[in-house]
Amino acid sequence: MRYSNYGGGQQYYRPSFFGGGFSFFPPVIKTLIITNVVVFLLMMVGGAYTIGDTRLSNIIMRFFALMPLGWGFLPWQLVTYLFMHGGFFHLFFNMFILWMFGMELENMWGSKKFLTFYLICGVGAGLIHMFVSPIFAGVAPTIGASGAVYGVLLAFAMMFPDRLIFLYFLFPVKAKYFVGFLIILGLFMGISGTRDGIAHFAHLGGAFVAFLYILSDRGKLPFKQWFAGFKQKTSSSNLRYHRGQQDIQDAKYYDIKEDKSKREQMKEDPGIDQDRIDEILDKISKSGYQNLTEEEKRILFEASQRLK
Repeated sequence: MRYSNYGGGQQYYRPSFFGGGFSFFPPVIKTLIITNVVVFLLMMVGGAYTIGDTRLSNIIMRFFALMPLGWGFLPWQLVTYLFMHGGFFHLFFNMFILWMFGMELENMWGSKKFLTFYLICGVGAGLIHMFVSPIFAGVAPTIGASGAVYGVLLAFAMMFPDRLIFLYFLFPVKAKYFVGFLIILGLFMGISGTRDGIAHFAHLGGAFVAFLYILSDRGKLPFKQWFAGFKQKTSSSNLRYHRGQQDIQDAKYYDIKEDKSKREQMKEDPGIDQDRIDEILDKISKSGYQNLTEEEKRILFEASQRLK
């Protein structure tokens, strides 16, 4: 599969070795591939060792594969399952697709953003799989990077929808149709409840999360604004600051409205009750100055003038 200029301005996929700062193996993809290979080798070696009567590989599966809810699920499994694979071809095709379609995304987005995107897709795929798959199929431990890889595929199709992908180096298909076919096939296989040992809803979950991520990144979904608004509402320091600012404005407004002759009259009025002042001060401590009535503000102001 390659891309380059192809007839009428179209392109087909081919990673470039030269120019433009394009990295053939960008750092995050390189690290992900190495990590997955190392974990796979550890799993193979672990099959030859036992702890008590239990194989080491089974212990690794128990604690680091994505276990169904109620069957030993642990929170970190939402990340660790992405680095485990059940066989050589499972590992090979996931890593090949990750490299083939992910390297241009990482070169375009930068490594930090690509890694964030990859992990979000993987975790989202795991969550959707855990809650949706039991409805259509049985429960079982889940391993593999396929959910995150499907997120990469979907992102590539959204970023470069008209790129031509040459299947088997012979048949040109636009990226949007190629990925769309995979999504529809996965949805059919998942809903039909086929027991082929493939976590179809993890694939679909990763693609769905990627779809939301790209829309949000393009400003089509206001996730960033919602998050910023939530932070502002839940920040106690911000609440205290805004409340204090409002108190000061209310107090200044009332003081400015009082003219000099009225203040002189207040000083001569002996009818201010100390118990009433104490009630007003208690109200301020509970709900703030801005919640006082105009009469309460007047009484408090008169008392402050008398102390001068």
